[in-house]
Amino acid sequence: MANIIRQPCDEGVILSGESAVPCAKSQERWILAATILASSMAFIDGTVVNVALPSLQKSLNASAIGVQWVVEAYSLFLSALLLVGGSLGDRYGRRLIFLIGVALFALASVCCGMAASINQLVAARAIQGIGGALLVPGSLAIISASFPSDRRGRAIGTWSGFSAITTAIGPVAGGWLVEHVSWRAVFFLNVPIATAVLLISFWHVPESSDADEAGPLDWLGAILATFGLGGLVYGLIESSRLGFLQPGVVAPFLLGVVSLVIFLFVESGAKKPMLPLGLFQSRSFA
Repeated sequence: MANIIRQPCDEGVILSGESAVPCAKSQERWILAATILASSMAFIDGTVVNVALPSLQKSLNASAIGVQWVVEAYSLFLSALLLVGGSLGDRYGRRLIFLIGVALFALASVCCGMAASINQLVAARAIQGIGGALLVPGSLAIISASFPSDRRGRAIGTWSGFSAITTAIGPVAGGWLVEHVSWRAVFFLNVPIATAVLLISFWHVPESSDADEAGPLDWLGAILATFGLGGLVYGLIESSRLGFLQPGVVAPFLLGVVSLVIFLFVESGAKKPMLPLGLFQSRSFA
């Protein structure tokens, strides 16, 4: 039976499956450039802000808790909505959702750079996290859909390698900008990168989606997944400040666990589940 029903999350299946919209070799470098730049932009912003915290805290007269949420608001929304972002791309078009994520990320970056208070900055960082949740899964999905099986593994490896390198460079570049320009430049730097990604994507990245995903999105599953993942992440964030036994930590943890349990029941009975539970039959995925 295992040889008949091939699980889509098995490495061999991913690498040997047919691409949805095979691209010409001349397009491959452009697709890699767009996806690497976009995902690197999101990954860098998860670390580069750390070096700007003392400067922005002084500039905005912010409290320690407010400064902490400049970092955590981004991580919270990014992690809570990753599953939803990937599902939206599969259903409504990977390039479309990817481009929406890039544009939203760039707009939020401008708002971050122009923030006049710590509350405005935290809100803009949350929007950045939403944009990142749309573009990060879209990056890998576009590569998987565009590259044929014999070149897909190399493309994914290139994407992973360059994304890791740029993530490591982020704090260094951020430190230089904070010292020689301003902490606001850390956010404005995303604008030219996002512009380049949008231009490349419009001209060189093909659109693709899953034909089997026709129909409305599994909204109940999406809401439960968001509350489940968001509750767990929020609880972990607050536990470092309050401790694990405080009501402000226990309550979101319980909300997250209950939401994820209900999510599994909902997905098991949904006609078009956002997360097919058959994926867990794959040992690698589980």
